[in-house]
Formats: sequence, C-alpha cells, structure tokens
Amino acid sequence: MTPGSPADPPSRVDGAILRRTGLLVAGAVFVLWAVASLTFFAIRLIPGDPAQAILGGPGSQASQEALDQVRRDYGLDQPLLVQYLAMLGRLITGDLGTSYALKVPVAELLGAQLGATLLLATLALALAWLLALGLAIWSTGRGRVASALGEGIEITAAALPHFWLAAVLIAMFSTALGWLPPVATGTPSGLVLPVVTLAVPLAGFLAQVMRESLLDTMQQPFVVSARARGESALGVRLRHTIRHAALPAISLSGWALGWLLSGAVVVETIFAMPGLGRTLLQAVTLRDIPVVTGVVLLVALVYVLMTVLTDVVSRVADPRLRQEGAR
Repeated sequence: MTPGSPADPPSRVDGAILRRTGLLVAGAVFVLWAVASLTFFAIRLIPGDPAQAILGGPGSQASQEALDQVRRDYGLDQPLLVQYLAMLGRLITGDLGTSYALKVPVAELLGAQLGATLLLATLALALAWLLALGLAIWSTGRGRVASALGEGIEITAAALPHFWLAAVLIAMFSTALGWLPPVATGTPSGLVLPVVTLAVPLAGFLAQVMRESLLDTMQQPFVVSARARGESALGVRLRHTIRHAALPAISLSGWALGWLLSGAVVVETIFAMPGLGRTLLQAVTLRDIPVVTGVVLLVALVYVLMTVLTDVVSRVADPRLRQEGAR
C-alpha cells in the first residue's frame, strides 16, 4: 500500500454495505414469512370454528346455513393450503384483513393500539438499562461481597415472573401504601407499576451481561494503561470501560424489545391497559385469526427493525465492527 492511499477503497466499503443490507433485508423477509406461517397453522390448532367467531361466537346460535355462507365468503371451505396461500397473497399486498369480532380493518385496529404498547415497552427498556448499568457498575471492583450480592440480585430479578411481580407491586404500592393506582388510568402515575413490572426482570438479565463484560474490559491493556497514567477509578469507568461493557447489552436490545412486547400480554391484562398485548389475548380467545396474525406480524416487524437499529448503534460505538464489515 502506497503512502496516503486509503485503507479501504470506497468501492470495497460500498460493496460490504450493500451485501450486509441485502442480508438484513432477506433475513427480515424470512422472519416475517416464518412468523406468518407459524401463526396461521398454530391458531388453527385451537379448538373451535372460525365461522362461529365471525358470527359472534358459540353463543350466537347461528344457523347452519349462515355458517356455510360465512365459510364460503371467507374462503374457510377451501383446503388449508389454499387458505394459506391466499393469506400470504393478502399480506404481500399489505392487506391484513378485517377483524372477525370487531368488523373493522386490522390495520386500523393495530394502529390505535400500537402507541400505548410501544410507550410501555420503550419506558421499560430505558428503565431496565438504567437499573442494569447502575447495578453492574456498583457490583464490580468493590470486593467479593458486593460482587456476590450483585450477582444474587441479578439472578433473582431475572427469574421473577411478570404476573407475580405485578401482584406484589400492586399489593405493596396500591393496597398497602396507596401511592399508585392498581390499574392504568391514562396518567403518568398509572404507568409506573406496569413499567417497573416489565423492566425489573429484563434489568436482571442485562445486568448479568454488562457485569461480565465490565469485568473482562477492566483487564484489557488500555484500561491498565489508563490506571498506570494515574487516572482515577471513576474516570476509567466513565471514559473507557462503560462504552465497551455496554456493547453486548446493546446487541441484545433488539431481542429485549421483542421480549418486552411479549411480556406486555400479561402486564396489559393485569393492569387493564390498552395495547397490542391485551388485543392479542382477546383475539386468541375469540379465534379472531386476522387480528392474531396482524399483531404477531407487527411485533415481529418491530423486533426486526430494532435488531437492525442495534446493529447500527453497535458499529457506531465499536470501530472494530466497522473495520470487519469493510473487509
């Protein structure tokens, strides 16, 4: 290589970016197809007749003629493979169908519920990050007692079921102390308990990842060199170790958001909150196939987008990843 020549020609970098973009798009399409397919076949294993769900459920006492007509109108009298291919065709065109129970377009229904769930999941993810980072920093470099105590807190928090934690928080802060409402009220105070319920188990898991990465980073040569130059322990943590220790947790944030969205099914039901989780539970109960498919696909899409975003953030935070991508 001659002096002054670029380390990586622009064409080579552009080609690497295009290849990675193509892989990400192909992976996203595959995930959405797999989710749609699994949802289609799984929901048909639930006992019950979709035609009855369309006509108002088993209590509607619909006549056999009405049931037969609905099956013809919705293609439910066709072979399962034909129904599956028809569903894929509609999804390709962006048509999520119409809710069997509510008789409204699924896209419109999901649009009305998406904001509440994303707000809940985003606040929970932010709180989980703060708790995990604080616990990881506190429990490292302070001796065996602090390390063992921090590890115990992490494992305990990660193992807490959402429904149990929600019940404990309601009993403590609503029933006993009366500080917070036991159900969502549409106010900031009504979000506190649901956000904490979602955040604490995730914080336990992220703290484990951060602490292990932080301990490993503290042994790296650049940290040892910073200490030898007389930099304080706090300065070393703030300037050198935190960014590197957070990289594994950043990579897991896409998975974490998907995990939070799935946990929203329990949390939104317990706290009587509007959102995708509660909508999904009601749709499964009513065998509202278009709504179930739409919710699951939307969650999968959010997961894919978040995974791509965390990949970009990781490469911005870690120059080594950018160099690997250009090779």
